[in-house]
Order: sequence, then structure tokens, then C-alpha cells
Amino acid sequence: MLQNLREKTSGLFAKIILGLIVIAFSLFGIESYFIGQTDTYVAKVGDKEISQQEFRARFDEFRRTELQRSGGALDARYFEQPEIKRQVLDSMIREQVVLEANEKFGVVVPVDRLRAEILQVPAFQRDGRFDEDQYRAVLSAQGMTPVTFADRVGRDMASREMPIQIASTAFVTDAEVDSYLRLRGQLRDIRSVILAAPALADATVNDDEISKYYADNQQQFMLPEQVSLSYVELQGSALEVNLVPDEATLKDRYEREKARFVTPEQRLASHILVRVGGKGGPEDQKAALEKAQGLATRAKGGEEFAAIAKTSSDDLGSKALGGDLGWIDKGLTDPAFEGALYALEKGTISDPVLSPEGYHVIQLRDLRPGETRGFDEVREDLVKEFSESERERVYNETSGRLVDLAYQDSGSLDAAARDVGVAVQTTALFTRDGGLGIAANPDVITAAFSDQVLVQGNNSDAISLGPDHVVIVRVAEHKPSTPRPLDDVRAQISQRILAARTGSEAKLRADELLARVLKGEALDAVASELKLEVKDDKGIGRNAVSVDTPIRDAVFAMPRPAEGQSRFELVALPDNAYALVALDRVAESDPTTLDAATREAAKNSLQQTVGYQAATDFIAALRASMDIVVAEERM
Repeated sequence: MLQNLREKTSGLFAKIILGLIVIAFSLFGIESYFIGQTDTYVAKVGDKEISQQEFRARFDEFRRTELQRSGGALDARYFEQPEIKRQVLDSMIREQVVLEANEKFGVVVPVDRLRAEILQVPAFQRDGRFDEDQYRAVLSAQGMTPVTFADRVGRDMASREMPIQIASTAFVTDAEVDSYLRLRGQLRDIRSVILAAPALADATVNDDEISKYYADNQQQFMLPEQVSLSYVELQGSALEVNLVPDEATLKDRYEREKARFVTPEQRLASHILVRVGGKGGPEDQKAALEKAQGLATRAKGGEEFAAIAKTSSDDLGSKALGGDLGWIDKGLTDPAFEGALYALEKGTISDPVLSPEGYHVIQLRDLRPGETRGFDEVREDLVKEFSESERERVYNETSGRLVDLAYQDSGSLDAAARDVGVAVQTTALFTRDGGLGIAANPDVITAAFSDQVLVQGNNSDAISLGPDHVVIVRVAEHKPSTPRPLDDVRAQISQRILAARTGSEAKLRADELLARVLKGEALDAVASELKLEVKDDKGIGRNAVSVDTPIRDAVFAMPRPAEGQSRFELVALPDNAYALVALDRVAESDPTTLDAATREAAKNSLQQTVGYQAATDFIAALRASMDIVVAEERM
């Protein structure tokens, strides 16, 4: 049998099958046969994926902004609502939809506008002027390079560019302005009768009614769940740190970090990109190279480089700008591209250079030589940096020990507190709405009521309260939610029952009166019978302050009455009161009586509204034309 099998597997047919298997492995990767492909995106716009990491970063930024705007008053649970998360994701999808459209239509943000936007950022300025050292230091602290930051700002500006341009094309006609002014200045004549809440004939509530209400609505009378926390808090500013460096330490630091004080050479470049078409095979490579060589020859022969780039470059991001890439630092571009760029003399043009993007023809338009700042020039900066880094070093070491010890002994904070020299503190009892001190922090509230801390009884993970400020908590006391005793809420229940009765009687009486006037009884006669006053308001506008807001809003939502007739409506007011309102007349304003300045202001206001709607509709149409997939379970 083995001999038979050997013969069958050594024939021509077996060799063909084996060859096909080898080709499949080489094309798709052998690991694909053993490792499943798992999608991790939160949303997908066309071919562009929005990753969980990108979404989380944007959502954390949204959280910080909203908390700052509210002064920390927002409940932590607000940010866990699916609709809030979807709101943030929708803004990211909208941004990507616009960016895709920008690429399709060739919309770009000019380099000078991008540069101007960055120069105006207050965090990058000293004494009111842009400071390059400050710029790089701020970005470095946030884990960004100038290139990644510029890309982020550019994306933000680009996502706004097309909607702004579309909105700016909106226009309104004089007839539309007249119609808007007529509606805005419309006046209405109304009469109203206020129906106060009636006095109850029976204002008693018996024990059976109270007991039944209490049993049926017990969830409304619960004492909220409460916790008290034990916690250790570590602040970098409170640590004892030697902040006075000696001269040798400063000079050693300068020598070790000398590269930081070198302003790198920068080169102002333009390029023409020729992408490799087809499947990227040898013939496709050859065709792309020949095209790039032809473009390089034209540029070197005296033809304007920017004009060639605008008509022939495959880089949509710079094509409309004549290939302009702006000032480029060393180490921030593809090695092959950089090597060719830094080998050029000012004003010269390179031969085609191959990179993963395709073939580049590069023009060096200008350069800024680099320079090194001396020790004496940067000494004060070194002293400041030493103080900051030394405090940060001590804080990082101390907080690291704190976290490790709190994890090793997850049932107590005592050992961790002793080691870092801080006391274990305790909060007052607080609910899921938060409390005082650290209990007002949303992240602390979330941790306090988490499974890890509340249910399992462990120490929390480290919770950041700000720069170099961390806290670790555990539950000191827990009071579950319990029903409030009936005697404590008896008076409250009695008031609710009486209020419900009053509301029912008030609505019944108001409906009866409305029915009477709808059948033809005069409002004045009905009011006189009930000894109520009829308030007559003629010529009230949309912003009238002489009429209660609920009445005014209801009146301007009512249809126009027929000539010589009135329309009637009930309007609910606070405290179970109602207003029986009659709309008697509608008078349009005459736009021809308004001065030119008023008309112009109205036209601008209307045009902004129309422009915004036009941009919104355009983006909605773009979105409808794209394949968009949302994975809400990954948010």
C-alpha cells in the first residue's frame, strides 16, 4: 500500500497540484491558512478604516472638552451613553467623507494657510510671537512630531474647506428676502383667558391610597446607593526633589543632548509624482520611469516646474499647488526621497527617484542651513529642564512603586502608602452622582462603582487627576440602595396624589371650555360667566415679552384663521394651569418700509442659513453615495 501511495504522489498530476499549493502560499502567505482575519475598525468609509484607537483618542478629547466646558459638572455616565459615542463617531465619519471628496475633486489647503494656522496657536508662542523651540517642546510632550501635527491640522482644515466653500456659494433672491422679512415681522392679534388650577372638592388622601401609590412606585422612593472610599493620592508638586543642578551635570546633559540644540537644515521642495500603474509589474515600472524621465527632462529644459506638476503629478495633495511640499526637515521623509533632496544644489532638479509611492522628480527651491546653540546660550533652558525632568523622574519612580505595591496587595492600601510616604485618606459617603473632593472626578466615580472595586473589593487601577497627579482608591464603606420608609415619604406621596387629581380636574375643565367656544359660544361670554378676565393683545411679534412664552410660542405655531373668524387652542402652563387662546388676526409686515441696512442684515442672516443647509445637504449626498459600515459594538 505504501508503495502504491508513493507511486501516485510522484506522478505528473501530483507535481501540478503541489505547484499550485506552493503558488497559493507564496501569494497569500502561509500564515493566512492558520490565522483568522479579525476586523477591528469602528467604522469604515469606503476603503478607509476608523480604528478603535483613533475613535478612543477622539472620544477622550471630546470628554476632556465637555468636562472643561461644564466645569466638571457632567456625570461620568453621560459619556457611556451609546448616542453620545455615536455622535462623536458620526463627526469622524463626516470628516472622512469630506476628505475623500477633497481628494476626488482636488481640493487642498495651501501650505501658507496651514503654516499661518500653526503660527497662531497660543501654546507655541512666547511674548506673543511664534517660538520654534516652544513649538517642538510642546509637540514632543504630546508625543507628536511637527509633521504629524501639521498633518492633523491640515486634515482638520481640509475637512472644513469644502463645506465653507459650498456655503459661500449660497445666494438668496430679493423675493426670498422679502418673504423672510414678512414672516419675521409678522404680527398677531390674540385674546387669552388664564384658567388657574381648580380647588379640589375633596383634598383628603386616605392611608390605602398612600400605601398603594408607595407600592406601585417604590423605585421613586429609593435611597441611592452610596460608597465611601479609602485612597492614596500622589502629587508631583508635593514631592521633595533636589532641583539645583551643579555645573558639571548641566554640561554633561548638554553634551549628551547636543543634537536637541541643533536647528536642522531645512529644504524648500516641490515634486512631481508618477505612480506605478497596473499591478506594479516590470512593464508598469518601466512605463512609470519613462514618464518620470520625460517630465524631468522638460523641467530641466526650462519648462516651469509648477506648471508641469499641476498637469502631470499624481499627488493630489500637492498637484493643485504646483507640487509645493513646503519646508522639509531631515529624517521626516522616505530615505530615498530624502537622499535625493539633500544631494541637490539650490535651484536644481533631480532625476526620477523611486519610493513606495512611485517615482518622484524633485526640485530644491531654497534651503535654510542648520546651526548649533552654545552651552551658555541654552544654560537657563537646561536648568529649567533639569528641574522639570528631575521632578518628573522622582514622580515616575514613586508612582511606579505605588502602583506596583497596590497591585501586589490588592486588598489594602496601607503598604503602598507607607512606602511612598503618604497617608491613606477617606472620602465621605457619595452616590453615583459624585461627591466632594476626589469624589467629584468622573473617573473616580466610575472606578468606585466598578466591578473591580465595588464587587471584588480590590484596589483600583491608578486614576489620573491631572499632570503628575494620581490616586488609587478602594471601598471603605458601601451602602446599597434601599427603599425609604413609608412614613418618611407619606407627605410627599399625599402631595403627588392631590397634584394628580388637580391636574385631571384642570384638564377636564379646560377641555370643556374649549369645546364650548369651538361650538360657537363667545370667549368673552364664557369668561364673564366664570368671572375670568380676557386679556386682549394686539400686534404681538415673535419676540414679544408682554405675553407668556408658552402662549406666544403656541400662537405663532397656530394656522392662520379665516377672514373674520378665530382659531382656538389650549396651552398648558405651569402648576396645572391652562390658557384658552384665540388667534383673531395675522398681519404681515411690509418689507418695503425697512431701511437698506436692515435688509442687508436680514439677507446675510438668511444667506448663512441657506449656505449651512446647502453644505449639510451636500455632505449628506456624499455620505449616501459612499459605502459606510459602522460597528457600534466596538465603540
